[in-house]
Amino acid sequence: MVCETRQFEAAVGVIAKLRAEGYEAYLAGGCVRDLLLGREPKDYDVATSATPDVVLRLFPRTFAVGAHFGVVLVADGDEEGYVTTEVATFRSDGAYSDGRHPDAVRYTLSAEEDVKRRDFTINGLLFDPLRGEGVLARAEEQPQVLRLPSVAQDDKSVWLGVLDFVGGVGDLEAGIVRAIGRAELRFEEDHLRMLRGVRFAARFGFAIEDGTKAAMRALACRLSAVSRERVRDELTKMLTEGQARRAFELLDETGLLVEVLPEIARMKGVEQPPQYHPEGDVWIHTLGLLGQLEEGCSATLAWGALLHDVGKPPTFRRAPDRIRFDGHVEVGVAIGAEILRRFRFSNEDSHQILALVENHMRFADAGRMRASTLKRFFRLDGFEEHLALHRMDCTAGGGNLEHWEFVRERWLSMPEETVRPRPLITGRELIAAGYAPGAGFKEMLRAVEDAQLEGAIATLEEALQLIGERFPLPGS
Repeated sequence: MVCETRQFEAAVGVIAKLRAEGYEAYLAGGCVRDLLLGREPKDYDVATSATPDVVLRLFPRTFAVGAHFGVVLVADGDEEGYVTTEVATFRSDGAYSDGRHPDAVRYTLSAEEDVKRRDFTINGLLFDPLRGEGVLARAEEQPQVLRLPSVAQDDKSVWLGVLDFVGGVGDLEAGIVRAIGRAELRFEEDHLRMLRGVRFAARFGFAIEDGTKAAMRALACRLSAVSRERVRDELTKMLTEGQARRAFELLDETGLLVEVLPEIARMKGVEQPPQYHPEGDVWIHTLGLLGQLEEGCSATLAWGALLHDVGKPPTFRRAPDRIRFDGHVEVGVAIGAEILRRFRFSNEDSHQILALVENHMRFADAGRMRASTLKRFFRLDGFEEHLALHRMDCTAGGGNLEHWEFVRERWLSMPEETVRPRPLITGRELIAAGYAPGAGFKEMLRAVEDAQLEGAIATLEEALQLIGERFPLPGS
């Protein structure tokens, strides 16, 4: 297990302080799961019997970010930098009228009661990082306690006690995502848990327990009540955690896909010409791209891969010669724009994702492009993402990388100053030459830049000569 981080040390310090004051305190939730799986947790959360007012009093630097729900951030460090530990009081929740937050919470002294309000068994484990204290000292009183070796701390081997009220250890060993208690109740409390369950199953290569999966199918329509931003963030995590294909297969199996992305669900069964797409329909092809997304890839590339062929289902037609998707790029851009608006993507991310959709077919024409057109192609923001998308597109299809190899070689070998040369002329020179400012300036400057990119001109004098020839002044 790996936990030699400032965050881990800070969390253990919080636990030690709470214990010294007579309160129960454990590492809780996802960090415990990740430690048992041999993964480095992103953060370390603490669950305790101490109420928020006690936590606020015991620690000098705190932030009451969610005190209404029993959550306080405890900061450790100095002005050169600090880390925070989320400390949550054991609690039981009331009804969830809004499908996200409990209407009321009740603090409890029972760790078991706290665990049983959580989402999935693999997230319902508690961990005691202190030797000979807490869980380990009362092992005979607990339903299931395991002892696992931890990393060395101060060059001494320590033991961690795992407190398991819900069968989470067994589900980790079996590779199962299972809701705690009644799955329907857990998903009624927070509808987004259905998407989180899919994400966990995909991330860890786990199966979703049958009853949990059945509850997802039964309650999938409830996702319409979840804020689009929260859904967007879960989908983005699915796409960028390295298991995007499995995540979307599970979304489909659970009935969640048609609820959150009906445009993607419509890809299923949409045939493609077998000479170009021997892999199968548009859905299978898109899954092929998702399967190539690496962990930590950019969100824009991931969404570009998902949406690149979203225009194919509505443009499908069976022509005499073969299956065709006339105008699918333009239609795809329009559909993609609507999806991105729906999920409230930033303008910057939307611009890049739609550019990926809009330009993914241009590689086939690269060998016939004029030098100026090819260089402008290379100027697309984040061109490396365009290259990556085209490679995935080819690999998920017939596997012909000829166009990708040509473009990549030209892109890598072409100096930046030839792709974005310093302008030879500006509007100031045009005015000095006698031209009246107006809309025509754009056409003139474009013509000069084209000639410069083609290598036909290289000086201001040549640029002015070209302007005079193509755009003569009245009476000249």
